[in-house]
Amino acid sequence: MSNQQSKQPSTQEDIHGSVAPSAAVITKRTAEIAVGIVVAAFALLAIVSNYQLGAGWAEDGPEAGYFPLRMGLAILLASIVVVVQALRKNDGSAFIEHNQLKLVATVLLPLIVYISAVQFIGIYVASALFISIFMWLVGKLSPTRSAITGVSVSLALFWIFEIMFTVPLPKGPLERLFGY
Repeated sequence: MSNQQSKQPSTQEDIHGSVAPSAAVITKRTAEIAVGIVVAAFALLAIVSNYQLGAGWAEDGPEAGYFPLRMGLAILLASIVVVVQALRKNDGSAFIEHNQLKLVATVLLPLIVYISAVQFIGIYVASALFISIFMWLVGKLSPTRSAITGVSVSLALFWIFEIMFTVPLPKGPLERLFGY
């Protein structure tokens, strides 16, 4: 049997060598409906809060919530149109595929941890850890090089913001230990 005949296509490639798309995690229809509902919820919040603020016409002109309430109504109507169109169109094509979702999660999940950590350990220590771990695990750089880069960037940011511009950023126990 020749080499070409014995070669079996992998799960990622079809017979012609082109890469097959991975399975859709979220369809376009689902994404459009979800976005429409979220936008509608924010529009309702704007409508209610501006109505409570005062959305009528006073003796001296419009009240504070007059125009924002109407903008909320326009956004609510637009989001309803989006949801209705998504339901009618029923587009089952992929909005995001499994491999794409993994790439987004690779950045989004560590970013959520980083943002949470800033409140407890300060922005400089959290940034040093975030940069170092991200470079090591995602960038595949050596742990030493990653740590040196993370600490160097955080020290540079500390010098720029705290010393040169005197802009206070969230600090943790380490900065307090050094009197900042």
